[in-house]
Amino acid sequence: MAAGVRRRGKVGYLLMVPATLWLLVFFVVPFYSLVATSLFDPSGSDFRGYDMTYHWQNYADVLQAYWRPFLRSIWYAALATLICLVLGYVLAYAIAFKAGRWKNLLLVLVIAPFFTSFLVRTLSWQLILSDHGWVVRSLQFVHLLGPEDRLLATPAAIVAGLAYNFLPFMVLPLFASIDKIDPRLVEASSDLYANPFVGFFKVTWPLSLPGVVSGTLLTFIPAAGDYINAEFLGSTNQRVIGNVIQGQFVDANNAPVAASLSVLLMLIIVAMVLVYVRRAGTEELL
Repeated sequence: MAAGVRRRGKVGYLLMVPATLWLLVFFVVPFYSLVATSLFDPSGSDFRGYDMTYHWQNYADVLQAYWRPFLRSIWYAALATLICLVLGYVLAYAIAFKAGRWKNLLLVLVIAPFFTSFLVRTLSWQLILSDHGWVVRSLQFVHLLGPEDRLLATPAAIVAGLAYNFLPFMVLPLFASIDKIDPRLVEASSDLYANPFVGFFKVTWPLSLPGVVSGTLLTFIPAAGDYINAEFLGSTNQRVIGNVIQGQFVDANNAPVAASLSVLLMLIIVAMVLVYVRRAGTEELL
């Protein structure tokens, strides 16, 4: 019996080998390379124009120079996540409790945008929000926008693009969580004289919190690093940190600065995620 247990233990370790090698090759090694690049001295000339001098000052320099795009990225991502949470919760609730036999079809429609390129979806918003598009003309007709006002190249356009592109990441975890709630618990709350509003916040909302936390993380993390929406729906006044990193890597060919910004962005997001998960009381999700 002991030999059988040891044999099963060895099989378990062998099954972990492919995933471990995958993470080692495609995560650990690139991450080490990124951190090493962030410590090059930009004024050197040994490795691709840089010296490895463990130049920690890079982090302080880029944070001082680009703190506004950092804050802008976090702010846009937070707004988009909040919008996705409100819209996604209503949609997930309706699919879970009200869709009936149409549930599977509606779930397919939720993920249907993923069959189209992310770039194409963003460019479609560029057309929708264009100065001569029907959205702007309609808002101008009802005097919500002035004759010279616009939506494109504004923070609103960027947040709208982020919310649209990442909404499925919010809906699917919410649906998985809400769909597991026993409807009899909601009925019991009404039997105990709770109105629908109280019953929702006392029963449905607490039971769906794992989906809320998962959905907000899956939405906020990629939205904070996204730069496509800011590139096509914003202007130079709305540059986010992703635009800066892309520009430093590709246009300025300044790898140490770009790598330093990338490492800082990862550290900031990880710190925010840890604080958020602990505050939400769902540490088991990690």
